[in-house]
Amino acid sequence: MQFINTGIKAGIWQGDLTGAGAAEPALQVTHLGTMIEGVTCIHHADSDLWRVSVPIPHDLISDGVQTFVISDAAGATLGSFTVICGEPLTDDLRAEIGLLRSELDLLKKAFRRHSSET
Repeated sequence: MQFINTGIKAGIWQGDLTGAGAAEPALQVTHLGTMIEGVTCIHHADSDLWRVSVPIPHDLISDGVQTFVISDAAGATLGSFTVICGEPLTDDLRAEIGLLRSELDLLKKAFRRHSSET
């Protein structure tokens, strides 16, 4: 399954879920370990596409970066979305995340090389 982020409008995040099949997916959305209520899934006729809507509780919107994690019933992470509010961040988060991804790619390559040699 894969999410395509379609954006946030009027305090509701929406995304399209593909690969879930015809049965309604059992999704849960959490923020700092707390379950978000009101998640809805609407099936698009004649397709393998589900429109997922998540209302963002107003009490969770505050200064800083708030990350919401979308997972299936088994707890596997399917996607996430982030809300950034307040004062401009002193460090560019995108640059930091880019560096982390680069380092992770290096570690994955080294691990795969090590695994293939042993």
